[in-house]
Amino acid sequence: MKAGHVYILTNKNNTTLYVGVIAYLKKRITQHKEKISKKSFTARYNLDKLVYYEAHQMIGDAIAREKQLKGGTRAQKIKLIESINPKWKDLFDDVSQ
Repeated sequence: MKAGHVYILTNKNNTTLYVGVIAYLKKRITQHKEKISKKSFTARYNLDKLVYYEAHQMIGDAIAREKQLKGGTRAQKIKLIESINPKWKDLFDDVSQ
């Protein structure tokens, strides 16, 4: 089975959060930044700043974690983001290396 990533995107004002899961994180975040799907939720709300991500050895574990995060409150997501990224900086450069 392949690995997977769970990630959280936001906009420049950090007002909207999006939780996603994918096998190839760098490629997917690039697609969000380039707004490949013009009518998607992330494109409409300009969600292209990667503020949180975590890697999983199996995609099934990543999917389960995504569901857990989506079921949580906004406050829980903010606490999670700030636990590793208190300044809410874009972590895309970390992924790109």
